[in-house]
Amino acid sequence: MHYAYILRSELSGKYYYGSSGDIQKRLADHNKGRVKYTKPFRPWKLHYWEEFQTNSEALRRENFFKTIDGYRWLKSMNIT
Repeated sequence: MHYAYILRSELSGKYYYGSSGDIQKRLADHNKGRVKYTKPFRPWKLHYWEEFQTNSEALRRENFFKTIDGYRWLKSMNIT
């Protein structure tokens, strides 16, 4: 399985959008400071995720989250 996910910083309240084949390992990487962008805002919690059959589907959904239409959809669903 592959996942598109949203993390929320417990420190700043910022959101981070990503995709991964192993969501728990990826969350651990973020919280261990292995991801440059998220390191200053640790700790992170998994806020939302969607599951997909392929990596390309998960990546497409991640990219959608990063668009204005994705932002509006997330707001309308009370996700962010």
